[in-house]
Amino acid sequence: MGGTFFEAGAGLGAGLTGGALSGLFGVGGGIVLIPLLIFLLGMGQHQAQGVTLAILLLPNSLPAVLQYWRRGIRAPWALVIAVIAAFLPGVALGARLAVGIPETPMKVGFVLFLLAVAARTFWTGRSPAAAQEDPRPSPDWRKGLAIGLLGGITSGLLGIGGGVVMIPLLVLWARLTQHEAQLASMLIMLPPIGLPGVLVYLKAAQGFPWHVAGGVALGFAVGAFFGARLATRLSGPRLQRLFAAVMVLLALMLFVRR
Repeated sequence: MGGTFFEAGAGLGAGLTGGALSGLFGVGGGIVLIPLLIFLLGMGQHQAQGVTLAILLLPNSLPAVLQYWRRGIRAPWALVIAVIAAFLPGVALGARLAVGIPETPMKVGFVLFLLAVAARTFWTGRSPAAAQEDPRPSPDWRKGLAIGLLGGITSGLLGIGGGVVMIPLLVLWARLTQHEAQLASMLIMLPPIGLPGVLVYLKAAQGFPWHVAGGVALGFAVGAFFGARLATRLSGPRLQRLFAAVMVLLALMLFVRR
């Protein structure tokens, strides 16, 4: 029983941290939660990915969305709906691929993914285009379908929310500002988009730590609210540089834990 309470408490702490960074950077939180669950609770890579996808079943991003709206930040609905439509089959496909990959290669691939995202985000944050924050979105539903499919496959494969892939594409391809792209990512996470991936992980797993998932979900909702409040006060380029630094730190944590 004591172990169960400790695990739920650790999940709560991981959820608070992941939620705060999710609200701050507009990502699903899985890219933060997975390293924390592995590092704090000693979970396997596949189990940690299943837990983070389960968090996506709840509208945990709603407090963050409300913060963005209060600041007058909006996102094109046509683009958001198209992304959601393509995300669902993508996440199921990604999860099916993930359960067939051994644990160690999966973890190494995740570390490399974090470092690649950090490098790309840092470079984008330093570019003159990032500082200009071009306010002219292009809500082309075909672009939304492509972005959603790529985000969904990455989400199911790595157990993350998909925002870490979708946000750069929304900025570079759909021409949203950094804040608009982060809001769009949060809106995409409001429906239970992780359900197809969770079903695949549940079928392949030997039991599921629902008490940990519950703690993570509670902490995540609270953390996302405060993270979003801070995000609306920071410039896009500064958010990108901070995000890159956090990705490098998490990659180092996972490498040491390995």
